[in-house]
Amino acid sequence: MSLLDVRDLHVSYGAIKALRGVSFKVEPGQVISLVGANGAGKSTTLNAISGLLKPVRGRIVFNQTDITGWRADRVTASGLVQVPEGRQIIATMTVLENLMLGAYPRTDRDSVDADLESIFSRFPRLYERRYQRAGSLSGGEQQMLAVGRALMARPRLLMLDEPSMGLAPLLVNEVFRLIAGIKAQGIAILLVEQNARKALQLADYAYVLERGQIVQEGDAASLREDARVISAYLG
Repeated sequence: MSLLDVRDLHVSYGAIKALRGVSFKVEPGQVISLVGANGAGKSTTLNAISGLLKPVRGRIVFNQTDITGWRADRVTASGLVQVPEGRQIIATMTVLENLMLGAYPRTDRDSVDADLESIFSRFPRLYERRYQRAGSLSGGEQQMLAVGRALMARPRLLMLDEPSMGLAPLLVNEVFRLIAGIKAQGIAILLVEQNARKALQLADYAYVLERGQIVQEGDAASLREDARVISAYLG
């Protein structure tokens, strides 16, 4: 049984049709990558799934429940959590306060402290800076904070939108090591990433979007060797 099943998804911005019949699945523990040029509809897909955009047509089924049209906070509480493009941490709040925001939808308050300890163990720099304002962190540290905040919600599926954007090459490698570690925990990941080569190295399966439609799909290893994909996205 699929963890996420997106069926015939259509999203429009006024007269502009951003998604036109997008369908795909994510299985438990799987890493799926959405590959495509800027404007192809990758971020729109994530935002529609997470409740930030309302689909014109289609269904979004998560954990065997139809969540189409749900509010974003309800989607998050269900275990489907997005790390948005640009991180969107709250710069004036401390690192600790940002992390605790991630746990806000949870009702198992007794486990929150243990999860916070786990996040600090995974990200020692966040522990060192836990009382600093989040806006004072470096770009890489802010990305760690955004991911840590999402993990505090205990996601079953984590959606990552351009996690390496704006980071230096060494930090990009660090971010992908982090994502690989999350994958090893068995958390399913839906990944939108400008660095298609890195994304396809990590993913199990991938879908190629062009102009709001899926034009190609396959296991990530095969797509890395596909002439069309190499020419368009891998250089």
